[in-house]
Amino acid sequence: MYFLKRWASDLDWRLLLLILTPLSLLVFVSLSSSATNPYSLFSSFTPLKSFLSPQTPQSRSPLPFLTSSPPIPSPNPSDSAEQMKKKKRKEELDRSKIAICLVGGARRFELTGPSIIDKILKVYRNSDLFLHSPLDKDSFKFSLLKVAPRLASVRIFKPKPLPENEAQLRVLSSNNSPNGIQGLVQYFNLVEGCLTMIKEYQMQKNFTYDWIVRTRVDGYWSAPLSPENFEPNRYLVPPGSDFGGLNDRLGVGDLNTSTVALSRLSLIPQLDAAGLRQLNSESAFKAQLTTQGVSYFTRRLPFCIVSDRKYSYPPMRFGVPVASLSSPGPLSGAKCRPCKPVCAGPCVADVVGTLYKGWSWTHWSNGTLQLCDAHGDWENGWEKIFDRVAGKKLAAVRKRVSELKLTGCVNDLEEMKRRTVIWDAPPADEICKLGLDRNWSQANCK
Repeated sequence: MYFLKRWASDLDWRLLLLILTPLSLLVFVSLSSSATNPYSLFSSFTPLKSFLSPQTPQSRSPLPFLTSSPPIPSPNPSDSAEQMKKKKRKEELDRSKIAICLVGGARRFELTGPSIIDKILKVYRNSDLFLHSPLDKDSFKFSLLKVAPRLASVRIFKPKPLPENEAQLRVLSSNNSPNGIQGLVQYFNLVEGCLTMIKEYQMQKNFTYDWIVRTRVDGYWSAPLSPENFEPNRYLVPPGSDFGGLNDRLGVGDLNTSTVALSRLSLIPQLDAAGLRQLNSESAFKAQLTTQGVSYFTRRLPFCIVSDRKYSYPPMRFGVPVASLSSPGPLSGAKCRPCKPVCAGPCVADVVGTLYKGWSWTHWSNGTLQLCDAHGDWENGWEKIFDRVAGKKLAAVRKRVSELKLTGCVNDLEEMKRRTVIWDAPPADEICKLGLDRNWSQANCK
């Protein structure tokens, strides 16, 4: 009996040793693999893991013994230091208060408006839109803004001649201005009027904006406005088309620099006192910044000014090259239209090379610029060209506006009015009839 009991006891120890040896090995392997993830130890013991991390019926694996430990998030190796910097800057801007100042006549807003909404307003969703525009037959197209994320203030006014004082006549030049000094004064009033709207809104809401983006209604954007264009204490202007001064077709700055840049009329007396004479819009703009000690920088930007104006082709020494909307760009505010390019590649160098370099036309090398023959009206079939370049989404908006009826226009403008904090414009039916009701328009134009 003694030997029998001892044999049974030895057998128990052998069985226990047989069980513990592989189990110890399994624990050792699990501990080794859990150096970076302490919970991976439980991945080999599914019941224990399930108990510590309960699963819902939807998330439970049909084969629980194949479950693995949750992945550890890590930085995307494809993100460069520059990309990470841009992401951080974008996050900062998303927390900032930004005013988007949109000025000018509606013209081809069915082509440009959707690009402004997508590439600026929806990129900076914490931004507020300010629209300052004269009433005309195209103003009904502003109904597209009913989908803008945030509408702060809209002013659509009936234009009238503005007085021209002696200081303006001394400082400003009528050369190359389609409507002379009056045209410059009207344009300056549009820009500074938007600044006035922003100040009124700030007072009403009891806060101040961090940034102001001033752009034109007739600007077509092919890519988003990048966060790198927002620099404290420095004002951004596009390069090219500066005509002896600075390109004034867009500007980005903080509140202080933007206040100087947008004070187009108020600062004329100071330019006059400084003895400055016969300035065009661009040179007056540069003088505003330099006399007030505002630092500025230039950077190429992905937008162009869609124009119906006719320009001789090929442009001569002081002519204006008109870019095709299909140009790879960035076009930095150059005049453009949808066309089949008549000049691309080496041809562009031959044409632009004859132009007066002091006017600094947009960057054109490396195939970034394609030229239109803009001596006449827009060519037949321009709609298909635009739709192909802009894409299905913007093409659908263009078609919708071309088919818009009076009732739909009024409903859209009324919806836009309901979403706008400050509304200063004629009644919706008056705006829509001016552009869509030919009989009403003719009767009111006599």
